Amino acid sequence: MKSLADTLWDVVICGTGLQQSLLALALSRSDKKVLHIDPNDFYGGAEAAFSLQEVESWVEKVETGKEGLFEAACLKKLGGDTGLSFPRAYSLALAPQLIHARSTLLSQLVSSRAYRQVEFLAVGSFSIFKPSPDSSQKPTLVRIPSTREDVFSTTAISAKAKRGLMKFLKFVLDYDSTPQTDTWQPHADAPLTEFLLKEFKMDQELQTYIITLTLSLDGKINTRDGLAVIHRHLSSMGMYGPGFAALYPKWGGLSEIAQVSCRAGAVGGAVYMLGTGVKTMNDKDDPIVIELSSGDTIKTRKVVRANESATDRFGINRLVAVVGSSLKSLFESTVEGAPKPAVAIVAFPAGSLSTATGEASTSPVYLSVHSSDTGECPANQSVLYFTTGLEHASQDLLQQALDSFLAALSGDTVPQCLYKLQYKQLQSSAHSQANGSIFDFAPPASALAFDDSILQSVQDAWKMVLGDEAVEEEYLTFADREGAMDDDESV
Repeated sequence: MKSLADTLWDVVICGTGLQQSLLALALSRSDKKVLHIDPNDFYGGAEAAFSLQEVESWVEKVETGKEGLFEAACLKKLGGDTGLSFPRAYSLALAPQLIHARSTLLSQLVSSRAYRQVEFLAVGSFSIFKPSPDSSQKPTLVRIPSTREDVFSTTAISAKAKRGLMKFLKFVLDYDSTPQTDTWQPHADAPLTEFLLKEFKMDQELQTYIITLTLSLDGKINTRDGLAVIHRHLSSMGMYGPGFAALYPKWGGLSEIAQVSCRAGAVGGAVYMLGTGVKTMNDKDDPIVIELSSGDTIKTRKVVRANESATDRFGINRLVAVVGSSLKSLFESTVEGAPKPAVAIVAFPAGSLSTATGEASTSPVYLSVHSSDTGECPANQSVLYFTTGLEHASQDLLQQALDSFLAALSGDTVPQCLYKLQYKQLQSSAHSQANGSIFDFAPPASALAFDDSILQSVQDAWKMVLGDEAVEEEYLTFADREGAMDDDESV
């Protein structure tokens, strides 16, 4: 076997985030010489999933400024280790995202045969948190009706509101056809809430239901983008089975897809080196000369890396909590024949929460509740992922959201919070781009649902690496490898 220095690499991929890992998957049948490195000792980059022990190491790296997209990480074990299982019984995702059933990502995982190695779970109900009207009553969680059956069966809205909601849902299913386009295009850049009020006479409560389905982190999504997101949600319903529109990869979300993609790269001949980064790079030469942190000096024709600098100072606040309850009432199937969901979404609308000083929230808070079926925690526990914008006092609001959610659950006993992790995830307005023989991926988005737009950047990087050999019709379209089991399907 040649040493690293003796090989002229076709491409060096830096980082094992989702975009770099999908590129490794795309190149896995190309016969190209691929060196895939990562300065971290784990896969997944900003989409990684950690055991409790790994979380502690990651927090230390954030504190020393070695995790460029994250800051202000704070870890608390409430009551020490009481109630917690062993560290590797957990797989906490840094940036969990649901994937709509009609996502191009799922189509590419199927066409590349990578889906056989991923187990997908159903995302169940979407609910709204409603604060209690007075101290004598508990706050409540109200399920959002998003199908015809839901609308007819719900008792949360009036008959008149049901008719208006049904009219809107029917409109969205064909929103990109005439005459619907004539209705919404004059309002394309206006807030979706204004369009809902003007064209469908929706009151604020119904508007909140619809805005929640968009998963907009500021609640100010425009009409064009809002209709597109809701259309994707409605058209995804029932694609892989009744009762759900989105899926979540078991064992840590997108981190699992990244690891599966890297395994495919390794099977295809790529060389992997974790704990190894770029020390120096001379991109003036052809081939490019790189000195690795391992001490090796290598030569490569192309380099693909991630831009992990966040200079624009915007992003989100996150809180991850482990609670000592299965929260089984949130994971019940509501449609006959539907699989048991493993994820439930709860929205806290703007104004529904207040800080300790009485300051009301100006942006929504979203909660993704994960059962032990996700593999992210042991049985009889659940993981709560709270997300909101980087507004003033938003970290305090996340704590209020945690307390309010636990108070709203049915039953006389409030579940105990065993573990809590808070941090900020920063973003950048930088775009993916090629510069000569180097391709830079933009930092990952902090959206709550996977954004298919990043897939185009992966394909662009694939074209740069292959050059004239790239055949678009063959992109991520592979036959089964010899020995693959036809019945080993997880989608």
